[in-house]
Amino acid sequence: MQYAPLGKTDMKVSKITFGCWEMGGTMWEFTDDDNNIKAVRKALELGINSFDTAEGYGNDGHSETILGKSLGAQRKDVVLATKVSPRHLRPQDLRNAAINSLKRLGTDYIDLYYIHWPNPEIPIEDTMSEMQKLKQEGLIRAIGASNFTLPLLKKASAICRIEAIQPEYSLLHRGIEPEILPWCIENDVAIMSYSSIAKGILTGMFHLGGVKLNDEDFRNPRRLFRDDHLEKELPLIHAMKAMADAKGIQMSQLAIAWLLHKKGMTSAIVGTQKEKNLLMNIGAVDVALTTKEIAELDKISTEVLFSIDGSLGAIAQVPGK
Repeated sequence: MQYAPLGKTDMKVSKITFGCWEMGGTMWEFTDDDNNIKAVRKALELGINSFDTAEGYGNDGHSETILGKSLGAQRKDVVLATKVSPRHLRPQDLRNAAINSLKRLGTDYIDLYYIHWPNPEIPIEDTMSEMQKLKQEGLIRAIGASNFTLPLLKKASAICRIEAIQPEYSLLHRGIEPEILPWCIENDVAIMSYSSIAKGILTGMFHLGGVKLNDEDFRNPRRLFRDDHLEKELPLIHAMKAMADAKGIQMSQLAIAWLLHKKGMTSAIVGTQKEKNLLMNIGAVDVALTTKEIAELDKISTEVLFSIDGSLGAIAQVPGK
């Protein structure tokens, strides 16, 4: 495993972050707690030290509970990140949410505490001031922001230091590249990507594997899963398949490796409940891409994205993660 600095802190995170969105809820395929605990502990064995959850993951924050049980005595050896929901951004609500997350996680501090989504009805000044207080009191070690536009990031950063952002970023969503990514590089802000394999699309299973979403799947109405968009994505999928086959790797590994080769990228968040997928994700760290290969993927990705909606992908503004 390889590791990278988390912003300007003294913490280092594994290049692959274990994402816990899938655990303890009903949005993804359900597996029992024991299976998820085994997956987390296997990740620890393999060198992953970065784990990402949220109070909104699972039923009543159950993802946090599972993660806390999984880490046990190894809690001190990891960088533990969780997120506060947009409905809890008023100062007292924020404090209560942090305390409740601490209880579920079975810890007395959170290494990285994100605002999961902005809430335009609550002044960002109030939220960030309370975040700073939580940090000063030792309840959190670092502050993060997820799904923020650049103007909001700048406004929040004027109140207190933001060490990491968590944006949607992949070959099929590159909206941070024009402005946010350069700003993070300039200000030593870590970038922790979510939906790193585009909720499964970049594995090829929806284009080449014959997999179809059922009507109840939460991904079904989303931008990249529409039938017309799936068709437009085919040139990228075929190019990735050819490149992955030539390298003897999986398409998902290629997608993650592309992210990790991007300047400014700190860690790719990838969730799984299956050991075989975990092993594949970790293998992406050792995939080497040439400048020519990266440029080829960039070019095809750009063409596909502009054919879909005329942009590299908008920065998310409403909860939908």
